[in-house]
Amino acid sequence: MRVLGIDPGIAIMGYGIIDYKSNKFTVIDYGAVTTKAGIDKALRLHDIYNGIISLIKSYSPDVVAIEELFYNKNAKTVITIGESRGVSILAAVNSGIKVFEYTPLQVKQAVVGYGRADKHQVQQMVKALLDLEEIPRPDDVADALAVAICHCHSNNMIEKLGYSR
Repeated sequence: MRVLGIDPGIAIMGYGIIDYKSNKFTVIDYGAVTTKAGIDKALRLHDIYNGIISLIKSYSPDVVAIEELFYNKNAKTVITIGESRGVSILAAVNSGIKVFEYTPLQVKQAVVGYGRADKHQVQQMVKALLDLEEIPRPDDVADALAVAICHCHSNNMIEKLGYSR
């Protein structure tokens, strides 16, 4: 199974592409889709959409896993991140790819084993689980890889229990 993990954002949207087979991870690629501050938000969202489409065309993921929004005191930030999530989900759906959404708590639980883990603990586990030499930077990239790992672990458990998605 090839998973495209996404950590949504308007300036930096982290992505991570991993293969998962026989309980083994293989890192395919990771990085960030970035947009420039100061340009029209609609154009930034367009750039994010095109960036996700490009990743899908280049790597042919089986699924997309994206982090759900968490509560933020800044309503404007929540709305903007929600819009970037929306165009990412739209890019996947328009490409015929199923989308799975995970809360930050679910991601931390799947990657670290503790839903209240801090960012550094998650990053260290991403590095260890994917056998990377260093923690991916910026943080958004490590978060996207964590979302992809979460999907693999979640999907694996569902298959073991005999459920279908």
